[in-house]
Amino acid sequence: MTPITEVAGRRLPLSNLDKVIHPATGTTKGEILHYYAVTAGALLPHLRDRPVSFLRYPDGPGGQLFFTKNPPPGTPAWVRTAPVPHTDDPGARQVVVDDLPSLMWAANLVVEFHTPQWTAHAPAVADRLVLDLDPGPPAGVAECCAVALWLRERLAADGLDAYAKTSGAKGLHLLVPVAPTPSARVSAYAKGLAVAGEAALPRLVLHRMTRALRPGKVFVDHSQNAAAKTTAAPYTLRARALPTVSAPLTWEEVADAADGGPVPMVLMGDLADRLDRYGELLAPLTDPGRARPPLP
Repeated sequence: MTPITEVAGRRLPLSNLDKVIHPATGTTKGEILHYYAVTAGALLPHLRDRPVSFLRYPDGPGGQLFFTKNPPPGTPAWVRTAPVPHTDDPGARQVVVDDLPSLMWAANLVVEFHTPQWTAHAPAVADRLVLDLDPGPPAGVAECCAVALWLRERLAADGLDAYAKTSGAKGLHLLVPVAPTPSARVSAYAKGLAVAGEAALPRLVLHRMTRALRPGKVFVDHSQNAAAKTTAAPYTLRARALPTVSAPLTWEEVADAADGGPVPMVLMGDLADRLDRYGELLAPLTDPGRARPPLP
């Protein structure tokens, strides 16, 4: 029998709690649900009012993966959805995870959370910029950290603050709060940053996705600023062999890794201690009282 639990007044069936999702560490679905419950205070502000896309991996990262933008079958009526017009379906809607019951319902599906750079009340008007630093072997996270430091200085010269997080996969993400700006304008600015990075660091940075050019370089993926694109949300678990998290980093950690120190990788079990030690490093991205600078 599927156990029923109550979360903030909502009754939720939570299934297969003993099922091992990450075999490398023996991490169970119940442990994943616990992670999301205790991390909700940090995670929810990054999901709130943003249409969510799910990457589902109910049989673990070695099983079949499903990427979906549509509300999954059986979505409860109390889970909020928002209209997200698509060129192929102007009536499309997506789930919006605003509260703990919605988060736990979604987590029970075993998902990664992916969001656009805009909110449901202002589609295609971005309030943040993202740069996905993706290394081509033999380059790795250390090289991503070196590129991140250059980009941080370049953004600061334009009056913009950058915040770093692990992708939870093999690279880094840089997030930059900006005044609400059409996504096309943010995309163009982000591409300009990538081009400038390649000009300044030609042996290390690449602004094009061309596979033949990737070995040994860091691709600065600016494309996720397009209105139709999404990025793994801060604090989401990833469908990897280990239960990695897309977790905020301090700039000291980034600089240390770029200088040959430990390569940042954050696992699910590390997050509570990191929040105790550093607090919510990405809070400026969700603080409604904080001024957001315009793009130059």
